[in-house]
Amino acid sequence: MTPYHAPLRDTRFVLEELLEHASLALPGFEDTSPELLDAVLEEAARLAAEVWAPLNLSGDRQGCRRQPDGSVTVPDGFIEAYQAYAEGGWNGIVVAEAEGGQGLPEVAASAVQEMLHGANMALGLCPMLTAGAIEALSHHGSDDLKARFLPKLIDGSWTGTMNLTEPQAGSDLSRVRTRAIPCAENEGEHYRLHGQKIYITWGEHEAAENILHLVLARTPDAPEGNKGISLFLVPKFLVEEDGTLGARNDVICASIEHKLGIHGSPTCTLIFGEGEGAIGYRVGELGRGLNHMFTMMNEARHKVGIQGIGVAERATQQALAYAAERRQGRAPGVRGGESTAIIDHFDVRRMLRSMRARTDALRALALYCAAQMDRARHHGDAATREAAQSRVDLLIPVVKAFSTDQAVDIASLGIQVHGGMGYVEETGAAQLWRDARIAPIYEGTNGIQALDLAGRKLARDDGAALDALIDEVVATAARLADTPELTAQGVALRGGAMDLRAAKAVVLAAGRDADQGTDAVQAYATPFLQLAGHVLCAWQMGQAALVAQDALAAGTDDWAFYRDKLVSADFALRHWLPVGRANRAVIEAGIDSLALVGIDH
Repeated sequence: MTPYHAPLRDTRFVLEELLEHASLALPGFEDTSPELLDAVLEEAARLAAEVWAPLNLSGDRQGCRRQPDGSVTVPDGFIEAYQAYAEGGWNGIVVAEAEGGQGLPEVAASAVQEMLHGANMALGLCPMLTAGAIEALSHHGSDDLKARFLPKLIDGSWTGTMNLTEPQAGSDLSRVRTRAIPCAENEGEHYRLHGQKIYITWGEHEAAENILHLVLARTPDAPEGNKGISLFLVPKFLVEEDGTLGARNDVICASIEHKLGIHGSPTCTLIFGEGEGAIGYRVGELGRGLNHMFTMMNEARHKVGIQGIGVAERATQQALAYAAERRQGRAPGVRGGESTAIIDHFDVRRMLRSMRARTDALRALALYCAAQMDRARHHGDAATREAAQSRVDLLIPVVKAFSTDQAVDIASLGIQVHGGMGYVEETGAAQLWRDARIAPIYEGTNGIQALDLAGRKLARDDGAALDALIDEVVATAARLADTPELTAQGVALRGGAMDLRAAKAVVLAAGRDADQGTDAVQAYATPFLQLAGHVLCAWQMGQAALVAQDALAAGTDDWAFYRDKLVSADFALRHWLPVGRANRAVIEAGIDSLALVGIDH
């Protein structure tokens, strides 16, 4: 596997020139200068490249092992690499300084997360889930719980997990059966949990002193369905009143999964309450566990999209390096002489340009979403915060699903560039595809993300939030069309925007149809999300093209970067966007082929 280099230049381009450091102008970030942010990114890049990335291949080959006592051994070097991350203060990057964090904006955290996942996705999953636990506990925990548990999560001494899935309850969490029984008054204000949770990422390990499990469970008198589910915090080791660790709680890792990829990440089956019951503390209100957990889930879904982008970046770097070295055949128009590097062949160039253009577009959209998250949390005007949150809600399913689907395809193209060497494990190209393949599945499958977008997010305001976003896409298309060098790109982007608006109308109308509304929205959801992803990514590359064209016209010293950005934007708008626009025709074709008998069982 080739060395990993964090994409600092393109990250700076997005933050400085596309987003214009808008997050730094918000209340609370007055002391965060562009120079400070740049220094943070430089240090994160060093950690990713020098400490985390070298362990990616060895971690994949060594994997994790469950010991007879239920403990789990992670690959060599992972504990030290995690501790270097924690000691650097990265766990609390967006947490306020008064609470022990760095107090940086979400765009900074997202950029750092991409670097870490590009360097080592299996290891990156551990702090990613901890960040979600911090978010959930900060929003919904009592003052006592926050005082007792948050500081150690923020400084990275303890890690967090998310416990939803059970053998009979996958995506349908209404079937959760784990029980939380209130303790007697003389025992204290806590519960004893009994049940089993599966697919728990980093559910057991020795990289941190303690693990805090956020667990969905039912109290004895809870009603059936989603309204009967509450959220509980269950520590691996009990925590005394003075903050010191006490006895081991009644929770154990029964097994770890043997997976297609992310071998360095222990995916555990956890048993709660084989004895008297695992002691847990209620987080938030009774019966609102799913609502509270979704605070953590939304954080995780955005970061899973970022995770996919990190792997796509590494796959692109690896494919470019291999194509520049591998010699085979001759360049077009050349006869005789030595063979040429395969990067000179146009079919290979097509694959490489597709990988680069798509990765850059996905990064820009994910960081734009992160900037909207900053706006929703910190802007001084309530109406502006509300509008930004509506946009975040709309974008998160796109960032999660579209980025991860694209990452799998980009990693697959990376294997194709390597030819036969990509299909063997020696080069590491196959590992990137194997690792990326889980991302469209966990934190809500991409089909669920599509249903969330086309069903819930679109219907709740009759498409108003999406209309506002499409208006901005159309405005960018007009600017492109008015720029002589970019007119064709503007025409392409406007066409994509019109397709998305037309498809939105079809999906909304289908949802109102009393006879087949639910079925139609389900049928249209994935092509609709794919269309939205293509158009919104093309919009970001259209913005990039305008910036790059201005820089070139001004005589920039970084000519090669801006010229390459223009080429990638042209590819995204005129080669890649047309593929996505075909989803309008898919939606307008209707659902008869899905409704007809033929695949029933």
